[in-house]
Amino acid sequence: MDTKAPEGKLGVLIPGLGAVSTTFIAGVDAIIKGQTAPIGSLTQMGTIRLGKRTENRNPKIKEFVRLADLTDMVFGAWDIFEDNGYQAAARAQVLTPQDLERAKAALEIVKPMKAVFDQEYVKNLDGPHKKSAANKMLLAEMLMEDIKTFRTTKQTTREVMVWCASTEVYIEASEVHSTLEKFEAGLVNNSPEIAPSMIYAYAALKCGVPFFNGAPNLTVDIPAIMELAKQTGMPIAGKDFKTGQTLIKTILAPGLKSRMLGVRGWFSTNILGNRDGEVLDDPMSFKTKEVSKKGALDYILQPDVYPDLYTDLYHKVRINYYPPRGDEKEGWDNIDIFGWMGYKMQIKIDFLCRDSILAAPIVLDLVLFADLALRHNMRGIQEWLSFYFKSPMVAPELYPEHDIFIQLTKLKNTLRWMMGEELITHLGQEYYDSYE
Repeated sequence: MDTKAPEGKLGVLIPGLGAVSTTFIAGVDAIIKGQTAPIGSLTQMGTIRLGKRTENRNPKIKEFVRLADLTDMVFGAWDIFEDNGYQAAARAQVLTPQDLERAKAALEIVKPMKAVFDQEYVKNLDGPHKKSAANKMLLAEMLMEDIKTFRTTKQTTREVMVWCASTEVYIEASEVHSTLEKFEAGLVNNSPEIAPSMIYAYAALKCGVPFFNGAPNLTVDIPAIMELAKQTGMPIAGKDFKTGQTLIKTILAPGLKSRMLGVRGWFSTNILGNRDGEVLDDPMSFKTKEVSKKGALDYILQPDVYPDLYTDLYHKVRINYYPPRGDEKEGWDNIDIFGWMGYKMQIKIDFLCRDSILAAPIVLDLVLFADLALRHNMRGIQEWLSFYFKSPMVAPELYPEHDIFIQLTKLKNTLRWMMGEELITHLGQEYYDSYE
């Protein structure tokens, strides 16, 4: 199957013009101008091995697959505040004054459209720049009109939508989410179980726009939206960008498991002071994040397969809103492990990270890979992009793979498959056959 060429402008539509999205836009602008390297971006800096090691074929990923050029990206956003991208970035205080001023022109032109917002889903946040309508279907239709207007105004040939807005309160899938027909009836009937993020996802997919979710909300991971994605031929993926503490867990836990070292406890706590921290100060929004953050360890360590090592693992996650810290989050981990003859050991981690700095290159990669998948006619769940999410999305009969090294292998093998190259198994036995 051939991949269509990335011709014309690629629209990047972002619900939430806040710290992550403005840092992403400013970074893309800086890369285009040659002011910075695209650090953290696999699509821009990563290489991919082709064939045998003796062939020494290791092109950059962006030279191997047909990705959109950064200069062809144009940005649109929705937000509950009227601030343009420059004002929003200044408020977020992620960028230095120098970097902010360098990106001023690129940020100022991004003026948010009125958002679909319901404070019942984000208790600690509210703003005046919101759409209003008699029901949620009308709100969805207003978003579709926004997308069509953006498409005409910016003269895009295709678009991708990435949710960079706040974490919504915890909900579980219910009857209204079970089929597309029931979901659409729920939109008309103003079902309280349909969250704003679901309305965005519905509108995007109906307009032929892939939708990826950067927060842990229940959004596309419901049967109704999965049905719509297949019907419209649109790619969808996991949820909640893999940054900070969970990134460290998915790097470290596979290493402990590979050496068959036991884990008795893993205590994680965070302090952060940005808008994300303020939103997560609400218990129900925190629960949404907690479920996302806690899932990785169980799947990586497989306590049912290794009961002697992980059955009694005690896992605790805490997030504390601390305004002085701003976007510079600090994550502490205490890991109680044990080894030979049951002797106890400990690992301590203090990760002083920057959430938006870690998230921005993820947004870039997902935009480019979503567009690639769209042009390659890959519809529905894109499990090969699990690498970027705390909560990967998989077919109903499968368990998600959280080991970041397995995820990376899967991603690169998918790219090889797309381009008709031999998949890499890392067996390597053929190099030694001549010794026999």
